[in-house]
Amino acid sequence: MKKVVVTTLIMMSLNAIGQNVMSPELLWKLGRVTPLGLSKDEKNIVYKVSTPSVADNKSTSKLYIIPVNGGNATEIKDTKDVLKDKNISPNGKFVVYNEEVKIDKVLGKDFYPSLDKSDAQIYDGLDYRHWDTWNEGKFNHVFYKENKDGAKGIDVLKGETFDSPQKPFGGDEDYIWSPDSKSIFYVCKKKAGTAYAISTNTDIYEYNLETQKTTNKTEGNLGYDTAPQFSPTGNLSWLQMKRDGYESDKNDIIVEFKGIKTNLTANWDGTVDNFIWSKDGKTVFFVAPIDGTKQLFSVNFPGLTKIAINVRQLTNGDFDVNDLVGFAGDEIIVTRTDMNHAGEIYSFNLKKNTWKQISNVNTGTYKTLALSKTEKRYVTTTDGKKMLVWVILPPNFDASKKYPTLLFCQGGPQSPLTQSYSFRWNFSLMAAKGYVVVAPNRRGMPGHGVEWNEQISKDWGGQVMDDYLSAIDDVAKESYIDKTRLGCVGASYGGYSVFYLAGIHKNRFKTFIAHDGVFNTVSMLGTTEEVFFNNWDFGGPYWEKDNAVAQKAYTTFNPATLVQNWNKPILIFQGGKDFRVPIGQGQEAFQAAQLRGIKSRFVYFPDENHWVLKPQNAQVWQGEFFKWLDETL
Repeated sequence: MKKVVVTTLIMMSLNAIGQNVMSPELLWKLGRVTPLGLSKDEKNIVYKVSTPSVADNKSTSKLYIIPVNGGNATEIKDTKDVLKDKNISPNGKFVVYNEEVKIDKVLGKDFYPSLDKSDAQIYDGLDYRHWDTWNEGKFNHVFYKENKDGAKGIDVLKGETFDSPQKPFGGDEDYIWSPDSKSIFYVCKKKAGTAYAISTNTDIYEYNLETQKTTNKTEGNLGYDTAPQFSPTGNLSWLQMKRDGYESDKNDIIVEFKGIKTNLTANWDGTVDNFIWSKDGKTVFFVAPIDGTKQLFSVNFPGLTKIAINVRQLTNGDFDVNDLVGFAGDEIIVTRTDMNHAGEIYSFNLKKNTWKQISNVNTGTYKTLALSKTEKRYVTTTDGKKMLVWVILPPNFDASKKYPTLLFCQGGPQSPLTQSYSFRWNFSLMAAKGYVVVAPNRRGMPGHGVEWNEQISKDWGGQVMDDYLSAIDDVAKESYIDKTRLGCVGASYGGYSVFYLAGIHKNRFKTFIAHDGVFNTVSMLGTTEEVFFNNWDFGGPYWEKDNAVAQKAYTTFNPATLVQNWNKPILIFQGGKDFRVPIGQGQEAFQAAQLRGIKSRFVYFPDENHWVLKPQNAQVWQGEFFKWLDETL
């Protein structure tokens, strides 16, 4: 009898645990997995786990190795003895690295040495600030030196006012050794000032160690050239966008073989995220968005033969494939996420088409939670197209109940809305708080063909707004949706969408939340740093009065011109170090709402950029987000 009672109590306890749901506090206790590569003997995977501490307001990291076939992870102190170092030349004689170098005079004390307490900054061109950092005349440069203690470094870009690695996010993936160790290949946009701010024309350069001469390997291409890699058979390959100024152009895989460049994905209707070569150099595996997810693809490399190039989709499911780590026999090692699970390391068997989870950093935590359910839905748009819409349902969903519902507006504007896992805009957390989330793959998202992706450019307030409303109107027909409690939320272009929909929604929504959103397209052009983005998406500057496309962007498609129609509460988040969508955008929107007498709140993070990265600020963000919904929805 006692045994039955104990068993029952245990089962009751487990059921109670299983009913826990995601919370902001728990979200920021999850470990964040970053694969570092395969070990030298290719028997283990090396990875890093970063874990935030809200109390300390920072993250700490630990390093691990785990067998490629799975098993127990072992903590290691450093990667020196276990990981291949791509920065050491193939012949072992040299090492390549990067350092920041002061070149330009910018500060007042640079020009007036006796005035060493001056904090003036003097500029003759744009690019005076980028992302979240002011230009102080310092540039990232690639260096190399002999692979021995005390060796002196040689600056590959000596005296040049250009960055490699690229700012703000470039790292050592921006430079590689040639297989013969005679050259360094690096990515650089060799433009400065205003020319830099209006262009996306990065190129791949070859620096010859013996001659110290530099050659532009992609001179004929005017868009982004990035991610250089050599195949195992010695062929240079990279990612390429064709058009200057268009940061979301179709990204293709280019291979140079015997002086001839071949575009492996030219005839495939999609865009590449990242890629890796097979060990035999005959196949390229790559990740790309498709139908609301990111999947693994392959394409054969025919060389100069007449063999047809064939792109194949290898994986399929409601998940995202992200990092490509390497190969172990028939397995390709990757990372994977879905809307309920942060990234973990997986292997995919290329012959059996089977998955195996390798790391389990957060598996134990998720087992204690009741998770949300995600559903794919296809909605007919106002122009007769089929649009994928993700619907995320609360844990323990009951279709007989009615739920408040959030329309989520994705940023970018041309970034995919897939089975990713965000530590801020976390759909699982929103659902755990009792909200249905409607997340449409509206116009402008990759994964539905190039035409669908490109349609948003120069049409920010056009068809895409109808797409949003088509999505929420369709889902709102469900009996479980409380049509009187609809909210609209988003960041960046999603924040723009919130501001714009607030002026045209015709009382569909009860409340709005915008984070670092574009509010005034005129002042946005005047203060943002990467001007090429606005020039492309807006069609030109606002002073071109005979440019009908541009004029529409600054009038009809300008949320600031619709404020007279605002009639619902709005919460506005803004980062003080956001130079992409600068502080004035949030200030203008809040001031307009206040002067119109609309319930509104301004949450300002002076030390955050376009994102919220500090653990305690992230908790404040989540607290204010859900408090606002409690108050207004």
